[in-house]
Amino acid sequence: MKSDGGVTRCRDAVRVPQELAKLRNTAAYFRGSGRQWKGRRALTAAQAGFMRFTAPAAVASRPSILTLNRHGVSAIVSSTPLLSTSGARTATIRHELTFLNVFRLVQALVYVGLAFSPEGLGWPALGTPDFARSVTSVYLLFALISLMANRRSMAYANLAVSAALIVDIAAAVLAIVAMPDAHIGIAMMLAVNLSAGALILPLRLSSFFAALATLGVLGHTFFETSKGTPGERDLLEAALFGLAYFASTTLCHVLGRQLRATEALAEQRSTDLANLSQVNELIIRRMKTGVLLVDDANRIHQINESAWMLLGNPGADQRDLGQLAPELSRRLYHWMTSGKLDETATQLADGVPEVVPRFTRLAPNDDSHVLIFLDDTSLLSRRAEELTLTSLGRLSASIAHEIRNPLAAIRYSAQLLAESQSMDSTDQRMVEIINNHCIRLNEIIENILQLSRRERSRPETLDLGKWALGFVEEYSQGNDLGADSLRVIASSGAPVAAVADPQQLQQVVWNLVQNALRYGRMPSEPARVMVVTRQGEHGVPILEVIDRGPGIAPKVAAQIFEPFYTTHEYGTGLGLYLARQMSESNQASLEYVRVAGGGSCFRLVLTPPARSPADPIEVAQASTR
Repeated sequence: MKSDGGVTRCRDAVRVPQELAKLRNTAAYFRGSGRQWKGRRALTAAQAGFMRFTAPAAVASRPSILTLNRHGVSAIVSSTPLLSTSGARTATIRHELTFLNVFRLVQALVYVGLAFSPEGLGWPALGTPDFARSVTSVYLLFALISLMANRRSMAYANLAVSAALIVDIAAAVLAIVAMPDAHIGIAMMLAVNLSAGALILPLRLSSFFAALATLGVLGHTFFETSKGTPGERDLLEAALFGLAYFASTTLCHVLGRQLRATEALAEQRSTDLANLSQVNELIIRRMKTGVLLVDDANRIHQINESAWMLLGNPGADQRDLGQLAPELSRRLYHWMTSGKLDETATQLADGVPEVVPRFTRLAPNDDSHVLIFLDDTSLLSRRAEELTLTSLGRLSASIAHEIRNPLAAIRYSAQLLAESQSMDSTDQRMVEIINNHCIRLNEIIENILQLSRRERSRPETLDLGKWALGFVEEYSQGNDLGADSLRVIASSGAPVAAVADPQQLQQVVWNLVQNALRYGRMPSEPARVMVVTRQGEHGVPILEVIDRGPGIAPKVAAQIFEPFYTTHEYGTGLGLYLARQMSESNQASLEYVRVAGGGSCFRLVLTPPARSPADPIEVAQASTR
């Protein structure tokens, strides 16, 4: 099957790195369904990107296939909180502190076991049994308290670990004094305390406790030597223990720092992947192209908003593609069996646009899951129309420039003929016809040139009421209204401020007023046209051109903004189209509103200015107060 731009864009949108599949057990999305998936591979990252679409806000009040996942649970895309490095460090310190407190309890139990061992064993020899049992009992009580206060000590971990290491060192030295036969084991167990503390404390503080433990072991050895006990071997052992304390402390501190940095990086990567997945889901959900994920049982697993609307807004329990869209199911089966794609447009439900379905597999030679793309033909037609208009505008502009010079010569010659005194009435009528058609042809050329220019707007903040008064005065001076009336109705009170390009706004309103004066009149009656400026909801500025004519038929009103559509024999069909285009370039919207009791209203909803203390409209309003 040939490659397609829509398929490529969707694959790019859902291409998440393979680490996402390791971080999330995406296979759980398919568990518990009516069809068993045992023995099948886990979902790919592309499939995981379809698992959490939501329904549009307009249909949130009714259950739909979008709002529920395949287990009947609401599938809401929530913002993923960014995980900070401090959070990862806190979790790591909690684990290390817990390990240190648990080991201290085991260590205290060993001390107690040695101190309370039966005297018949003969080992270890206790010089002062009461002292040994008192020291180990107190240490056991301290270990229990430290373990129970483990969660509370998280707020001041460095202080808690420092105080605990001082007690560990003192208890170890006293235990060596009370039980000299077990001094090697006690000294080795103390190395674990120092190493675990180094994972949490800074290097300088960890080295201090290593030095303190070394001094304690060496001090006891020197004390025994001073009593006359031969201790050259004991001194060497104490020195080696001190060296081991420093080495293990430094090594554990470096490893702990690297471990925290690695965990922080892993948390950040996990957050980035989760955010990327969420962005991908949002992109797919808001795509204009409809997207469905269908399994080999012809059941819909996920669907985006566009596909949901193109299928006729199905309910939450409608997941069988064969029942929901039989024609789409038939084309899918034909594509899977023959490999041929039917590219003719089809309508999947009543009242929805026609679509052209396309299919693609998530993996080569894998029919377990198929992506279905539904291209709205109305969007394609609109794009083709825009391209045609652009090309036509450029071509027509070049032709219009060539016509303009001969047209000017013809009109100038006709005006000279009209000044002749020897012409009879028939010739004067012919000259008048020439002038009228020259004027009409010049209007057509101007419209075509505007269609090709598409000048950028230069918005300014305008007082809409004052601008409308100036426009009506200028229009009345430049055009003979005769018995027709054109007046302004401005809202009383605060000025109506709007942001627009004055020149383009002039062209839009001039076109609307010209149409209203030409077509918005009852038979044998003068035209009555009003230019109304007011504020809509939430302070939105609105300008309306209203006439009291016969109005526009609903079928005609649905097409009046389309290019080249006209009901007048001398019309070009470009006036309202260009007016809407210029309105959209000014971030405004132009729409037709039928007036109750007869007449027409063309409503222009403009953009309000940004609120600022230096806003001239607000300054003027404050001065009037």
